[in-house]
Amino acid sequence: MTEIADRPPLPPFTAETAARKVQAAEDAWNTRDPERVAAAYSADSAWRNRGEFITGRAEIVAFLTRKWERELDYALRKNLWAFDANRIAVRFQYESHDAAGQWWRSYGNELWDFDEHGYMRRREASINDVPIAESERRIFGSRPESEHGQEFPIR
Repeated sequence: MTEIADRPPLPPFTAETAARKVQAAEDAWNTRDPERVAAAYSADSAWRNRGEFITGRAEIVAFLTRKWERELDYALRKNLWAFDANRIAVRFQYESHDAAGQWWRSYGNELWDFDEHGYMRRREASINDVPIAESERRIFGSRPESEHGQEFPIR
């Protein structure tokens, strides 16, 4: 049997460890590296992202590759909404532009479920997109460390 390496912080979560898990996810997604992001999910992780259903790391990598080919200059902010023993709820916003130059702000909520090793085994994301002018952008690259844990305003 193959031993699985732990991916801390591990459940059961506290307010501090849940916030660290959320920041780690934000940091990884802001790299726009599908392999790095997929490494945080269990081998059989199941996703619902908008209306798309994804299972396993290979499908996660393929999905994220397509996503970041379409959502250019993607930059994300996540905030902890709630947590329980092995579950975390997150609110997020990200901005990106399409190939035609239209900027978008995408608002969403995610529900996360973790296995005992700290890998996310289930992710459900509901997302809405709002067209914005480039002058309305608020998210520029990764969050500075001095802003970790700070609530990101809804508008």
